[in-house]
Amino acid sequence: MPNEDSVRPIVVGGDIGAYASARAFHEAYGVRTVVLAGVSVGPVAHSAIVDLRVVAGLDDDEALVAAVRAVAGEQPGVPHLVLGSADHAVLALVRVRDRLGPDVVVPYTDEATMARVTSKAGFSRLCTELGIPHPRTWVVAVGTDSHDLGDGVSFPAVVKASSSAEFHEVEFRGKRKVAYAADGAELTALLDRMAAAGFHGEVVVQEMVVGDDEDMAAVNAFCGPEGGVRLLLFGQVLLEEATPNGLGNSVAQITGSGTDEHAAEAVEHARLLLTHLGWSGFANLDLKRDARDGRYRFFELNPRVGRSGYAVTAAGHNVATLYGDAYVKGDRSPSGGPVVSESEHLFTVVPLALLRRYVSAPTWVRVRELRRRGAVTNPYYYAVEKNPRRWLYVATAMVNQFRKFGRWHTPRAR
Repeated sequence: MPNEDSVRPIVVGGDIGAYASARAFHEAYGVRTVVLAGVSVGPVAHSAIVDLRVVAGLDDDEALVAAVRAVAGEQPGVPHLVLGSADHAVLALVRVRDRLGPDVVVPYTDEATMARVTSKAGFSRLCTELGIPHPRTWVVAVGTDSHDLGDGVSFPAVVKASSSAEFHEVEFRGKRKVAYAADGAELTALLDRMAAAGFHGEVVVQEMVVGDDEDMAAVNAFCGPEGGVRLLLFGQVLLEEATPNGLGNSVAQITGSGTDEHAAEAVEHARLLLTHLGWSGFANLDLKRDARDGRYRFFELNPRVGRSGYAVTAAGHNVATLYGDAYVKGDRSPSGGPVVSESEHLFTVVPLALLRRYVSAPTWVRVRELRRRGAVTNPYYYAVEKNPRRWLYVATAMVNQFRKFGRWHTPRAR
């Protein structure tokens, strides 16, 4: 039975991450999640577990406050827990937290800490301070610096906006979430295009850590409101998107570090970093194995659950329950330190037949074994969904994955 008085979830943003969070709350409490989105989009449309509200202008703080308060006003006295499905939504919720009312819980760290580490430049500085492995990084203030970094940068280099939230609205020819520069001239030209488009934030230029999708990894963590790390879960990425705006987004990963000593070291580095910050809420840390020494280099910290955050729920640690226990019920952190989960589970938002084309032979053996054990979850496939329009969307989305990867991603040679 629904436990509607326990918590009423609200998610700002309508992507697959919003749907994955809604599924976690439905599994934990039997409740529908109110999703606030600018338009009705496939991942959250026609769903039995989503109460979709299309609201114009959610990028404006006033509109966001009004929308959240209106939802909370429908059931006064019931705790409402509000999440953002993208970085810019998270930052906005933190910014307006004190204006949302006493019945609305915003389960994120404070604004100053958030600003410090959710920028890639700030995160790199923090890793340097704590001695955590990360790529060598140069920071450029676009539009104010000369854009000439001299001879210090190693090429080819990776180029990313320090704040994805600031970069969200900027458009220019050749825009990519993650760009590459083969030499200094190419780097300068890219930075000049950013400046001409009106972007005046920081950009990080990083040495390239050579490797493929299977060298990517993530550590997902959950911390209580008092700052204690409660859960840590390592995940090996199997496949990432290669589209210009989706580059680097994980579409499949296997949780659990097994006997990998470098993965265990990465988990410990994540614990150190989050403890140092006094972080609260969810954290997703992106990293990559460096072939030079086998160690994982840390790239960034994402404060949102996101779509790949459902890997935590699929591995047996329901994120909605974690939020509800810590931020609504007020349960204290358990003694004895965080749980370091070794639960092995395959999370995927693409068909297994597509994975077969792109993963290595040893990894495909692992995938087949996990499938045999029933340890595979695609958040799109949820049995409570009955609307034919919903399943038509899911079927179409899966077919489109083949088209998208066929265009942008090179199959692995076998």
